[in-house]
Amino acid sequence: MLVQNYGLFWRRDRIFWGRGKRRGHLKGLYTSEQTGDVVDFRDQQGIYVLYDSSFELVYVGQAGSGERQRLFLRLKQHRSDQLADRWERFSWFGIRKVNQDCTLKVEKKTVKPAINEVLNHIEAILIASAEPPHNRQGGRFGENVEQYLQYHDVENIGPGVDDMVRQLWKANRATSSKPS
Repeated sequence: MLVQNYGLFWRRDRIFWGRGKRRGHLKGLYTSEQTGDVVDFRDQQGIYVLYDSSFELVYVGQAGSGERQRLFLRLKQHRSDQLADRWERFSWFGIRKVNQDCTLKVEKKTVKPAINEVLNHIEAILIASAEPPHNRQGGRFGENVEQYLQYHDVENIGPGVDDMVRQLWKANRATSSKPS
């Protein structure tokens, strides 16, 4: 199998890029376990896609083939290159499996998937990343490919605007529903 896992439309502002001696990370949660173990995809290899604020595709790149840098470093580079002000979200499609201890498996030097599998995965990457309006069926990664949702690291990043609005709304509801 070529693609092992992926994340769609992760937010750039929810990434902890690192501070001082603390390394940044690309953490995700397996979709069926939104409260489960967190996996750091920092060293993932594969394909990534950058999007602007209206979800328009801006850039497609690869991370970790040969001596190229892994996913986190490639994304971090795009924060200060010619694309720095042009992207807000990204999707990624990784070739390294996740171990049971939530670490990435050791990279394989060679991968030899069947041609129909390669074609299905290329098609699935293109459909998932570009969302063409006439591809209603979606891509065919296969049932063993795992989707991960972005983990919101509130400890390092703080709450997002949507989290703060939700908290204010709840607090307002609680106070307005109390009898005077």
